[in-house]
Amino acid sequence: MIRKLAGVTGVFAVALSTALLGAGAANADSAAVIGGGSGIIIDDMFECTVTTIGHDGAGRLVGLTAGHCGDPGAQVYAEKDRGAGLIGKFVYSNHDLDYAVIQFDPARTIPVNRVGNVSITGVGGPPGFPMIVCKEGRTTGNTCGISWGDVFATNMETWSQMCVVEGDSGAPVVVGSTLVGMVNAYLAVACFGPEVGTNMSTIMADINGRGGVGSGYLPI
Repeated sequence: MIRKLAGVTGVFAVALSTALLGAGAANADSAAVIGGGSGIIIDDMFECTVTTIGHDGAGRLVGLTAGHCGDPGAQVYAEKDRGAGLIGKFVYSNHDLDYAVIQFDPARTIPVNRVGNVSITGVGGPPGFPMIVCKEGRTTGNTCGISWGDVFATNMETWSQMCVVEGDSGAPVVVGSTLVGMVNAYLAVACFGPEVGTNMSTIMADINGRGGVGSGYLPI
């Protein structure tokens, strides 16, 4: 069984069929530091991880996370700085490729290219076997493992042997400092089962082909 990895606040979740519910924001009195690997809370219900943050071709401050973490209009709060209040909203969610675009409020968000042990300096193609990939997730932090490549020849997914659990959804997958994918799910057993995620090259092709918010994205 493939399990997608958004967490429910306070407990772990294994499914996201429940409709997202809105909640009031805290009063903003600070700006939240956000980068690939930062934990976010969606609609005061779900916990996920930011894949990357930067600007699109129109200069908007945008970022990515897993598509099953929220739908358009879902509200985003920083897990480590709730005092910043509402820092962004989901503007697009693709459930086939399982990625979403978040538009951040630049007045409440400080974008960075390094969180924990992962720095992002560019975007690259999918990793093949036996490359070593790493991720930074809000639940399990920094873990690395071997890439199995595109196991089922989907031309959009890469499997790897990294530890991931609920809440790591959207975590950036890197080779060195090159962003190559995001964490979306695991097979069978948390942390031990293979991780599967969408390739950044696939995501970027879809974003740029669709146009609108996120098109022309470049990381900080």
